[in-house]
Parts: sequence; C-alpha cells; structure tokens
Amino acid sequence: MSNQSFILILSGIIGVLSGLAAVILKEVVHLIQRLLTEGFYVEYANFMYIIYPIIGITAAFLLGKYVFKDVGGHGIPDVLFTISKKQSIIPRVKTYSRVFTSALTVGFGGSVGLEAPMLVTGSAIGSNTGLLVHLNAKKRTLLIGCGAAGAISAIFGAPIGAVIFAIEVILLEISTASFIPLLIASVMGSLTSMLLIGGEEATFNFNLQDEFIAAHMPYYLLLGMVCGVVSLYFSRVVLRTEKIMEGLESQSMRILYGGALLGIMLFFFPPIYGEGYDTLNLLIDGNANQILEKSPFFSAIENPYLILIFLALIILLKPIASALTLAAGGSGGIFAPSLYVGGIVGFLFAYSKNLVGFHIPLPLAHFTLVAMCGVMAGVQHAPLSAIFLIAEITGGYELFVPLMFVSAISYITTTYYQKDSIYVKQLKEKGRQLPESKDQELLDMIDISHVIERDLLPINPEAYLRDLIDLVKISKRNIFPVVDENKQLRGILTLDDIRDIMFDAEKQDTLQVKTLMHSPPEILFSNENMQKAMDKFEKSGAWNLPVVEDGVYLGFVSKSRIFNSYRKRLIRQKQD
Repeated sequence: MSNQSFILILSGIIGVLSGLAAVILKEVVHLIQRLLTEGFYVEYANFMYIIYPIIGITAAFLLGKYVFKDVGGHGIPDVLFTISKKQSIIPRVKTYSRVFTSALTVGFGGSVGLEAPMLVTGSAIGSNTGLLVHLNAKKRTLLIGCGAAGAISAIFGAPIGAVIFAIEVILLEISTASFIPLLIASVMGSLTSMLLIGGEEATFNFNLQDEFIAAHMPYYLLLGMVCGVVSLYFSRVVLRTEKIMEGLESQSMRILYGGALLGIMLFFFPPIYGEGYDTLNLLIDGNANQILEKSPFFSAIENPYLILIFLALIILLKPIASALTLAAGGSGGIFAPSLYVGGIVGFLFAYSKNLVGFHIPLPLAHFTLVAMCGVMAGVQHAPLSAIFLIAEITGGYELFVPLMFVSAISYITTTYYQKDSIYVKQLKEKGRQLPESKDQELLDMIDISHVIERDLLPINPEAYLRDLIDLVKISKRNIFPVVDENKQLRGILTLDDIRDIMFDAEKQDTLQVKTLMHSPPEILFSNENMQKAMDKFEKSGAWNLPVVEDGVYLGFVSKSRIFNSYRKRLIRQKQD
C-alpha cells in the first residue's frame, strides 16, 4: 500500500472517531442540562442557576487535575502551539479527558462552547494515531487537521466549513494532496453524526423564508463595521478578564469568585447558560420574547425596548462569562460564544432598525446569521471558515453575498486595530510565540546549540601579542575570542586588528591582548531562538557572532552554518 493510500484510510478512521466523540459529548451535555433545568418555573427565576456553575467548574477542575492530569482551559491555542513547537505530539490523555471535563463545565452552565474541546479531542486522536503507526511530524500535523475537521463537521453538519476551518486556523499551509484526507475526515465525521443522531439534535433548526435583497447592502456595510467593533470588544474583554482572574492568589479563589460571578449572571440572564445555541434558534425564528423566560425580567416579555436592553447587556456580559468559566478552571472554548454574540448583535441591529420603522424592513433571520459570520471572522481571524460554516448551516447559498461582504468588513475593521487573532493573543499573553511565516517556522526548528562552532582558539586578556601570533600560526580561523580564567568572554580579536603590527618585534613583547581587543558587534545567548539570532546578524552586519551562557563563552555561530542547516531542513521537509 502506498503512503498516500494509507493516509487516506487513516483520515477516514480519524473522522469517524472524532465524529463519535463529538456526538457523545453533545448528548451528554444536553442530558445534563435537561436534568438540571427541566421543570423550572417560567414565571420565576430559579436560584439553582447561581450554584450550578461552581459545582460544574469545581468538578471539572478536580477531575482534570487529579484524575486526568489535564486541566481545562483554551484548547485551540494549545493545539497551535503543539504543532509549532512540539512536533505535533499531543498527550494521549487529551483523546478523552476534554470530553468529560467540558461536559461537566458546559452541562452545569459554564458559558463556553464545545467546539474547542472537541477539536482538541479530534486533534489528539489524529496525533496519537500518527504516533501509533510511526508517521513523521508533518503527517501527524495533517492527521491533527483531519481530527479537527471531523469534530467540527460532526457538531455543525458543515463538512466544507470544517475543512476550511482546519486549513485556515489549524494547518495554515497545506498542499493539494493533503487536502483530500481533510475532505474524507470531514465527510466521515458528518456522516457519523447523521447516522447516530440524525437531524433531531441539529445545532440550528430553521428555514429561511425571506430572499436576499440588494437594497439591504448599505445596512450590511454598517453591520460589518459593528461586527468588527464587537469582535474587538469580545477579544479584549476575554483577555482582560482572564488576566484579572490569573492575579488571584489560588485556584480555589478563582473557582469561588469565577463560579459565583458567573452564577449571578446566569440568574439575571439565563440565555448565557451553556453554549446558547437555543437562544440563537429563538432569535432566528423571531421568538425574541421567549428569551426572557426563567429570568427576573419575565414581566417585560412584551416590551420590545426592554428586550433590546436585555440583549445589549447579554452582548456585554457573554465575553466576561466565557472568560470567567475558563479562567476559573472550566473546559471549553470561545468558538460558540463568538457565534452567540454575533447572532445577538445581528438580531439587535435589525430589530432596533425595524422598531424605528425607517426605510425598508430588515429580515431578522438574515441579519442574525450574517452577524454570526461577521463576529466569528473578526474574533478568530477566519473569514472563509465563517462564510462557509454559516452558508452550510442555512442549507444553501442565499446569503452568500452578504456573508462575504460582512465578514470582509468585520475582518478589516478588527485587524486594523488588532493584528493577531484571539488564539495567537492568548499564546502571546503566556509568552508563547508562533512563527509568522514558513521561513520563521524552519528557523525556529534550528537549535542554536546545534550550530555552535568550537574550533576557534581562545586567548587570555593578560597574554601578549607574541602569544596571539603563536595562535595565528596554528589556527584555521581569523577570529580569536578573548576569554579569562573563569571562561568569561571579555572581547574578540580578528586578524585584521593586528595585521599592521604583528611583525613589530618590540610590540610583540609589550602589547597585551586586553589593549587590542574590542567588543563583538552583538552577543548571542544559548537560550535564544534562531529568529532573534538572525535579527542580531542583520542588525550588526556580522558574519560570525559569539555565544555565551551566563557570561561563559561557548563558541561562535556563523551565518554560513545557519544557512546550511536551514537548507538541510528545507530539503528534508520537501521530501516528507
């Protein structure tokens, strides 16, 4: 069997397993939510909402820490970092741990989504399958993408959007040959979901009745700008809230404060509970008044202006609720919250415009769905994924033009103020840098300790010119590091520095090395990455630079050695 055929078979298996895991997680979460919330009085707020998040987050954290040794948090940034820095090796425990911890978190009201945990689970299945059959890092990365595509496809029933998401967010660069396994995994994930739960448990259930009208385009332009601003707000509030929570002294304090604040939010705003897709279905169907059920504001159910205020407050609070859930120790992601906030923004935009009665009426369902695409494109910096995901959810391409337009405007608005997606920002907040290009990725794979040249002959600063000339006679290099008794680098000397005086007999016995040496143009440190090292080469214009560790001289690194190592890795990657 050829390598390509073997990968295709593996991609199908990974798609089925990822789809199965997604179905299990969805069903368990919905079961927990039904058990906890069925029978609530519609007219009265249920005080159980206040304590549910603390119970769920505590259980998820304890299970993750003491049983699985895998505490929750953000999933997608960790997958990106694993691909970039850890040879695409995801711990085996992640093939099942996030299913349990995220089920407890979201089932008990944690205001996060299941997409990130499922993506981590699918990616872990792909990575560990690759390890099991001894595939290299590049092919393991492809299988990680297959697991991600299978999981997203199973959740939304959107195989095309899932493939594009895997490429746009997870893999970034991919060849045509590698595209086929992603398609197979995505299809198998979607089929697995269809066979096990059919259309009964679909994420979104609705039928679009209105047609797209070109006269609505000015409003879509304004909506795109609003989505861009909301995307910025979402990303910055999530990051800021997490940073505040990290400042708390202990994990128990984070769980207590995070769970309590989240519980209070759920008490006043029950639509924030869990993923929130039920709320979006109500808005798309035009049943906005039903979202006030189970809240203390039930009496305002027929007042459209109070509904607008209620929805606006949810937009402001949902990012905070999501960040509190994750920072407190829960497991989940911000994929669903970004869609949720986007849907409410679109509905609020169209609903308030229609309430005023100016110009032509706007279709609520269209604007709700298109804004979901806009905010997802802005928050995750994945406009293509957002377009195809929402297009597939709607069951056709009726909204393709506004989807493309709003996602583009939102993306441009967001990236003007914030270059990185929320996933990259989360990694940078933790001091983890992702390569910005293929060139940088290859450079980062080169360890500075592997390219150090140690054949340069050192000389003591107290030595004389005659001692240096003796070294010149036997050295094959024209650079001489000046190193003291403690192996500390004091300076450097080159052949050009002494060329005019090296044959002066008087100076040979009177001039000391310390009077001739000079500082190197730059110094490399053993723990620096290669990208920073190359920046120092470019800045100094030098061809050779010394390497030190805690001041101790280790050797020199030359540009030619780096280029040679870079070329070998490039050839090896093409062969793989």
